[in-house]
Amino acid sequence: MGSLGEEPQVAEDCMGLLQLLSNGTVLRSKSIDLITQQIPLANHETVLFKDSVFHKPNNLHLRLYKPVSSSNRTIPVVVFFHGGGFCFGSRSWPHFHNFCLTLASSLHALVVAPDYRLAPEHRLPAAFEDAETALIWLRDQAVSGDCDHWFEGGQGVDFDRVYVLGDSSGGNIAHHLAFRFGSGSLSPVRVRGYVLLGPFFGGEERTKSEDGPSEQKLTLDLLDKFWRLSLPEGATRDHPMANPFGPTSPELESISIEPMLVIAGGSELLRDRAKEYAYKLKKMGGKEIDYIEFENEEHGFYNHNPSSDASQQLLRIIGDFMYNFSNIF
Repeated sequence: MGSLGEEPQVAEDCMGLLQLLSNGTVLRSKSIDLITQQIPLANHETVLFKDSVFHKPNNLHLRLYKPVSSSNRTIPVVVFFHGGGFCFGSRSWPHFHNFCLTLASSLHALVVAPDYRLAPEHRLPAAFEDAETALIWLRDQAVSGDCDHWFEGGQGVDFDRVYVLGDSSGGNIAHHLAFRFGSGSLSPVRVRGYVLLGPFFGGEERTKSEDGPSEQKLTLDLLDKFWRLSLPEGATRDHPMANPFGPTSPELESISIEPMLVIAGGSELLRDRAKEYAYKLKKMGGKEIDYIEFENEEHGFYNHNPSSDASQQLLRIIGDFMYNFSNIF
């Protein structure tokens, strides 16, 4: 500990956009807003969106996206959790916003995109707790006589067809929710499946893909920083919130979960972790797990290049997954 009056030192510097000082102070640069503003906002005339508060004590908001249609058929619900290494991100960031517009339009679903508290101001499990709160908020919409009007009237939503999608750290959140709620514990909301997109998992022992070349927008050093900033202080990458199969992680085999689709880019650093995660769950038996890899694609390719053939194929795969598990009892 430094002497009285000593200036605090920078303990962690994350791309110059976030600094954690030795006295615990967190400094966030406004440059991140300037960077995200360079991404053009998509214009989907067939999708409406609006913001809503889902947890007043922590001032947490979510964004709802609803496709415009003359049909009175009910539509499914897709709950989308953004990425950002648990340290960055918001429903309002253009590439997340644009992706949610695309999900609502392409999947013809009401998309719910919650924010969650970020680290290091709020270390894990804060993000997991907020995600649980978001699903409980959704359940409240299903049972409340005072629900948001976007969930009723005209083209209402089908709470029996809910799907959870998570991007990167959001994929880790989706894993947590899948095992937290298991099968059927959110009645009358029925989560039919989980989609983990490039899930952000970790571990002390490096994988082959982590030891490979850096990506255009992602390095192993940055991934390590995200863990140091987001995990409880003093925890390693084998902590259960980073490594589902770490030495102190809870046993998962006995827990019944809804079907799960795990997707990774063939050229991303997190590829082997995603593949191993899916393989180990599938090997347990009694779990419907599928793994799909997009050759030569990097982390978050669907956000960075949403009009690419791979991104369009991804949307078709997610749509098929939703359809295939829409009536499983």
